Amino acid sequence: MSPAPENVVLARKFVRSVVEGAAPDLVDTAELLVGELVTNAVIHARTEVEVRAWVSEGRIHVRVSDERPDRGLVPHERHRYACTGRGLNLVEELATCYGAHSGAGRKTVWFELWPEAPAPPASAWETMVPSDRTRTVTLNDVPYALYWAAQQQWEELLRERIVAAWGAPGRIGVWPRDLEAAQDMSNVICASMTCAVEQETPESSTLSLLVGFPADAAASVRSLRRVLDEADASAQQGSLLVLPSLPQTRAFRHWLLDQIAGQLVGENPTAWTLAPGAASTTPMELAPWDASEVDASNVPTVAADDGNRIIAVNNSAARLLGWDAGELIGQRLTVLMPEHLRRRHTSAFTSLLLTGEPRILGRSIPVPALHRDGRVIPIRLHIRTQEAIDGHTVFVAQLTARTAPSESPQEPPVDRPVTRPVSGPVHLPAATRKAKTTGFDRQAPEWLALFTETGRALASTLSLEEGLRQVCHALTRRLADWCAADIIDERGQVERVCVVHHDPSVHVDEALLGRLPKASESTRGTLARVLHGAGPLLVPDVSPLGQAQSPLDARQLELVQRLGGNSAVIAPLQAHREILGALTMMRVDEQNPFTKEDIGPLVELVRGIALGVESTRLHQRTRSAAEQLQRALLPEPPQVDHLELVVRYVPSSTTAEVGGDWYDAFVMPSGDIALVIGDVTGHDLQATVAMSALRNMLRGLAVDGQEPPGDVLRRLDRVCHTLSPQATATCVYAVVKGGDGSPWHLHHSSAGHLPPLLITEDGEARYLDSGRGLMIGVDPDLPRHSAQDHLPLESTLLLFTDGLIERRGEPLDEAMTRLRRHAVRQARTPLDVFCDELIIKFGADTTDDIALLTLRPTGD
Repeated sequence: MSPAPENVVLARKFVRSVVEGAAPDLVDTAELLVGELVTNAVIHARTEVEVRAWVSEGRIHVRVSDERPDRGLVPHERHRYACTGRGLNLVEELATCYGAHSGAGRKTVWFELWPEAPAPPASAWETMVPSDRTRTVTLNDVPYALYWAAQQQWEELLRERIVAAWGAPGRIGVWPRDLEAAQDMSNVICASMTCAVEQETPESSTLSLLVGFPADAAASVRSLRRVLDEADASAQQGSLLVLPSLPQTRAFRHWLLDQIAGQLVGENPTAWTLAPGAASTTPMELAPWDASEVDASNVPTVAADDGNRIIAVNNSAARLLGWDAGELIGQRLTVLMPEHLRRRHTSAFTSLLLTGEPRILGRSIPVPALHRDGRVIPIRLHIRTQEAIDGHTVFVAQLTARTAPSESPQEPPVDRPVTRPVSGPVHLPAATRKAKTTGFDRQAPEWLALFTETGRALASTLSLEEGLRQVCHALTRRLADWCAADIIDERGQVERVCVVHHDPSVHVDEALLGRLPKASESTRGTLARVLHGAGPLLVPDVSPLGQAQSPLDARQLELVQRLGGNSAVIAPLQAHREILGALTMMRVDEQNPFTKEDIGPLVELVRGIALGVESTRLHQRTRSAAEQLQRALLPEPPQVDHLELVVRYVPSSTTAEVGGDWYDAFVMPSGDIALVIGDVTGHDLQATVAMSALRNMLRGLAVDGQEPPGDVLRRLDRVCHTLSPQATATCVYAVVKGGDGSPWHLHHSSAGHLPPLLITEDGEARYLDSGRGLMIGVDPDLPRHSAQDHLPLESTLLLFTDGLIERRGEPLDEAMTRLRRHAVRQARTPLDVFCDELIIKFGADTTDDIALLTLRPTGD
């Protein structure tokens, strides 16, 4: 029969008519399976199809042949999320025995159905790789979970595009011959990748593969890329019955196809971890989704599926939001959101799935979260996607409290059960489960001693540098000729903290230590790949210095040139999926190189070292002291009749949790309300200390004299000039007068700070520019002026620091105009919603602290 879709029905009817005398259940099964195999032939072979069927001794025999022996079968894993490959899976499940063979210009797929129970002969599909002239392509740092997801998704796109072509030929925007070529090339890539992966035993979250592809296939691969991009665009428009690619899946597909096409014409390989499209790749995104990783993390973490339901939550997140972890499983994410954000979240989440275009993925967003008791908890939300082994996408959200959470007065914290009690390894797909030829016995004396020594080295000191030096000494005594340890600091800089040689007489030059070139997206080399999440990487043959691929690679090879080296293992120091640094272990002797058999035990060894590094770092930090200081310096606003006061503080997403921004509000002895917003120069603990002194001095001067705001700021400037002559700051000091039937007025003065913004209930907005003066710390003898403005009922007064609006490259007047326009749109919203909307709009990815103080006179 011809390869027409309608002939699938003809084949089913033909088989039923031939085997009608067999057992009814076998007849039904034969009709189902032949329909699947003929559909595959119509889609993938596109040649005449021959179907043969007969019954012998009650057993049904079916053969389906096509004229494309060069295009073998591509078996798929049985993932419940996969939308292709189910035909062969059905044959595997329902047939008594099955198989495929090629020869004499044709390929035949067969199955048999037996009525009796005896065990049939063993059956298995054979994956056939291209038999033409091939060229090897190097694919480094392939995250296998992401690869399975990308393959499933592009096969779904192709399938839907082919179905659309059957229903509306000539109107799909793709030439039929291009669609056929894309289908053939997809089959070749899937078959070649499957065969390559079958040869690997993953020791980390990535694979480095050598894959053979037809040498002349570059043009076909590029055609496949174009067809898939067009199908993806159609899916975004809703023209296909398939969801479009998510950003990371699309970026990986582009990288894979570009690597294949480029290397087939002579281009050099680029690892996925170093690809420009994967610049945001983190160890979390490289690794397959594993719920036990959520449980083990100290960072409050919530994970949801593509149905917007919570599938994992750890105790840190549950305690932060007042829940028991088990109670949240299965609930929708909106249960953790204030009412005014739920519809927006649902709309944005649906838009992401339907268009594939992210709004907040990979960004740090300040938002309010809803505590179980109804309180609003200000947090920073960081969402990334992870691919599970079965191909579905998981959305992982890390929550960071923007301010230190207040102590719970109700009950002491208790240990709650985690969502999954045992943390264990991810179960890899069958295609990557290759039996190891050698085992690893952690209890072997040589390895047991090494585990013990490295653990003791880090536990014996609170100095990270000294601990790593002792670790390297242990490694050079038992494993390597020399060892180097690199650490990534909180600013993302790579620091080489130690280099240790097994021979004490070998001098290690101090110039080899210190800061290394940054591992940016354009950086090349094995160390850069490891610092981006790959590894451990076996380097069987170290390149000479003249072949360095980047400044970072040059520093690494310079070290090898100085100390010698033949083979190396470079392993990431990774704890809870955060890369803390890297260990380079080098052997000089050509007769005793590192081999693949060393990687397994080294994975376990380095994992323990990384956990020790993380623990030492925690001891070095003073976060708890900083949180207590922040809690004391940023008080709750006073409760005043006929006035609403709402404050917000958002620390920088790139620095410590406290800085120089502050707000203050308090009741004067006269009953008037004092408002303060200010910013001390700096973004560290020193700036916070200076801010504390300035805040307290201003409070004392304001309460003692109760003078006009300009006079208070002049006295503050004089005191600061005397006690802290190096300190500078900006500040707005204002006093709200009125009430008890009298109109409200704002008396204010500014010391170099951005002016307050007043928005009326009717949507009129203006900046209160009067009363301006120089910043604190410039000239204490200059006079300062005060200004007065009327505050209409239900108007909104906004005092803010520059972190809310200042962005590099944007003029300040444009930023202020943008703020005014957005504030006008929120003029009638509740005051707490008003603040949250400003933070959401302007607070994403800010590199500066943000402080807001808002006031609204009410008529009741």
